[in-house]
Amino acid sequence: MEGMNDDLTALAARIDRTNELLTRMLAEVAKTPSTHAIFVDAGYLYAAAGRLVAGTEDRRAFDLDAEGLIEALIDRARTIFADSRLLRVYWYDGARRRIHTAEQQSIAELPDVKVRLGNLNANNQQKGVDSLIRTDLESLARHRAISDAALLGGDEDLVSAVEAAQGYGARVHLWGIEAPEGRNQAEPLLWEVDSQRTLDLDFFKPYVSRRTAPAYEPAGVQRPTREEVRFVGAQIAAKWLAARGRESLADLLPGHPYLPGSVDQDLLVEAEGILQYSLRGQADLRRVLRDGFWEHLQTQY
Repeated sequence: MEGMNDDLTALAARIDRTNELLTRMLAEVAKTPSTHAIFVDAGYLYAAAGRLVAGTEDRRAFDLDAEGLIEALIDRARTIFADSRLLRVYWYDGARRRIHTAEQQSIAELPDVKVRLGNLNANNQQKGVDSLIRTDLESLARHRAISDAALLGGDEDLVSAVEAAQGYGARVHLWGIEAPEGRNQAEPLLWEVDSQRTLDLDFFKPYVSRRTAPAYEPAGVQRPTREEVRFVGAQIAAKWLAARGRESLADLLPGHPYLPGSVDQDLLVEAEGILQYSLRGQADLRRVLRDGFWEHLQTQY
């Protein structure tokens, strides 16, 4: 009888010890803040916000203050997830041969922002972005790095990403952009998420502005010479190389004399800023600009 009492006493002690450990563990969990991350499908963002504010989905027709918009998204998440800390913002976009454009590079340099690039095909359609979102969502949820995910997107292909994250216990909150007409998010995606929110016109107005086409020959502005434009092309190429490194040349050279669309557009915009002169409609000067760009790159290869 005495031996049985000793066993019961030992068992009670073990139970008390287990309860004590559980209590301490729960207390630690209670003190540990939850964590959230923001996932932005830039293709959806540009198309939907451009349509809402500027009346067009063509990125070349409007400017987006990405830094200001990202800060606004972080502030909105801070309000919604009041007792949670931000892990980071994931920004998913497409680029020719996955080479960062100047704009994507500037976004990547922002604090708490990670840029992920899929490919951009000949029709300017993103490829591989949805799989990148799924990989990150699933990995972060599996490793308990996040408890909540704010997903700004609308593609039905994101359903599998949502399911993967939810399977590991994360809650996924879908953020959408107000549509002037109809709906710009797939219904199966709306059904799958844990909550839905729509960001309206007033939210995006400060960060999206339609570009105004400058006159080809502004009054009082002298047309630059071909050599001036060629020099600017070489100058931009030098800057491009410094930012991306010589190894990035291998992706560009096979396409000579053509530049990927995104690189060509960035070259044009930056050159106009340096020259303070519009090259739109100036086919001869644009060719010289590209020649200057290529000539500098080829001297470095």
